[in-house]
Amino acid sequence: MNILDEIIARKKTAVADAIKAVPVSKLEQSPLFSRPVVSFRNAIGDPARKGIIAEFKRKSPSEGVINDKADLLQVTSAYTHAGASALSILTDTAYFGGSNGDLEMARSHEQVALLRKEFIVNEYQVFEARAIGADAILLIAAALTAKEVLLLSLRARSLGLEVLLELHTEEELGHLNPFVDVVGVNNRNLGTFSTALQTSLDLFPALPAEMFKISESGIHNPADVKMLKDAGYDGCLVGTAFMKQPDPGRAFRDFIKQC
Repeated sequence: MNILDEIIARKKTAVADAIKAVPVSKLEQSPLFSRPVVSFRNAIGDPARKGIIAEFKRKSPSEGVINDKADLLQVTSAYTHAGASALSILTDTAYFGGSNGDLEMARSHEQVALLRKEFIVNEYQVFEARAIGADAILLIAAALTAKEVLLLSLRARSLGLEVLLELHTEEELGHLNPFVDVVGVNNRNLGTFSTALQTSLDLFPALPAEMFKISESGIHNPADVKMLKDAGYDGCLVGTAFMKQPDPGRAFRDFIKQC
């Protein structure tokens, strides 16, 4: 069992417990469930910004503890005001130190598009994403069948949410469907957690020309962003490069000025 398999197995158990504790009918009563959604796709394409999706995360399986001292509201506010196109909030607790409360807190203070960064394995989590204030969800092709991606994408669309489908290989292109709004290439191998930006460069020619495209993971400096933008990507998701710093918000401000 690789790291991704381990995470997914544990996530399925956690979701089963959540369904028993908080049924969908209760999620639908959340004040945030019916709020107007901010388009994640349009946010990335906003010419007034740089297409950077800034991420808040405390730890990861590959890095261990990254920053468990950072204040979520302080960081996400700094990200937003410095020009982030959208924010990515980790809600997985066991492996990334996040929570649904993190996204709810960010939503209560920020009006930018919020991506729920999570290992989604059940449509319950799509309802949950809507209830906690997300605008878009992440679906990981390596963790789902093409049929599962389609059904989850349809559910997201029915709830007004957008979908970021994350790919790692050309073979996963078959997971794309008309209800996916943005395609992302993860430069991190989810089996070994090693990263290589070459993954994005190699896969780009095979991606649908009409789709918005982002590159994720292993992006450390403005030169990486320039290379990926020159290759044709509309945006980049960056987190660790900022969160490793004592002041992630300031690190992002310095980063965005150089892009």
